[in-house]
Amino acid sequence: MSELSLPILDLSQLDQGPEAAARFCESLRAATHDVGFFYLTGTGISPELESRLHRAARDFFALPEEDKLAIENVNSPHFRGYTRIGGERTRGEVDWREQIDIGPEREPLDDGPAFNRLIGPNLWPAAQPELEEVVAEWHEALSEVSRTLLRAWALALGADETYFDEHFGEPSTLIKIVRYPGTHEPEPQQGVGAHKDSGVLTLLWVEPGKGGLQVERDGVWVDAPPVSGAFVVNIGELLEYATGGYLKATNHRVVSPQAPDDRISIPFFFNPALDKRLPLIELSEELAAEANGVTDDPDNPIHALYGENALKSRLRAHPDVAAIHHADLVGARV
Repeated sequence: MSELSLPILDLSQLDQGPEAAARFCESLRAATHDVGFFYLTGTGISPELESRLHRAARDFFALPEEDKLAIENVNSPHFRGYTRIGGERTRGEVDWREQIDIGPEREPLDDGPAFNRLIGPNLWPAAQPELEEVVAEWHEALSEVSRTLLRAWALALGADETYFDEHFGEPSTLIKIVRYPGTHEPEPQQGVGAHKDSGVLTLLWVEPGKGGLQVERDGVWVDAPPVSGAFVVNIGELLEYATGGYLKATNHRVVSPQAPDDRISIPFFFNPALDKRLPLIELSEELAAEANGVTDDPDNPIHALYGENALKSRLRAHPDVAAIHHADLVGARV
């Protein structure tokens, strides 16, 4: 498979007049119906902001172990903070990476549905106060890109441009700053196992020149190397649900780099409020004919309510946090 194994879309087309905007929407519809992944250029995210975030990520992982473990996620019932190497799982298998998880900064809730346990404060490293500032800028910039994309998706699917604005509520975002350490093993190793994202939309920034992401296309794993100035974008299970399977969430994975190399990756997940349920989009007769229904996987049920999908994902990924803080949910079908 060639380097350009995924479509490349230019978001700036939306600002180049009605015809260019219509072409972008059509390309967006086709890319996410056929593949579920694409490269996105023209976002307006400055190289300076990318560089600052990259440096902050490198600085964080270079901290002494005791500084990182001071904010380890086992101390957070909300699944925030630092996860040590080998501390996360995908479909029960250990992922070989370390990371920090950052969500919306909110006060915890003591009642309501189980997914309210995901709401709460972040854990920030005292030894690196600048991390919070650059992450806040990144969050604001990528939230705007995400909203722009979702409006284009709505139009591409024949809905009102405001469809997602009206049904999202206060977004449940998640930023993961990830480091994949190198491996000396001769065979490819699991940086993160094959999975589909549980929400609506993911924007992925990858360290320049560092491959490892693979996307499943027609039953074959193909490389999706970083493209200069581009994000890798994919849809999640909730967008598949909202379109009756017309758009498909796609399996993807990350292969560990070969030592002594390592790799920084920063995915941004843009999802509805935990208590929001996206109603089905009424597709045209032509598009509806190609909607084959939501994927039926007994081991990975797709819930209409985002909070249920998110909680399912977090409990499975972090069984240690689940056992410490949510023992009543361990073993439950979520």
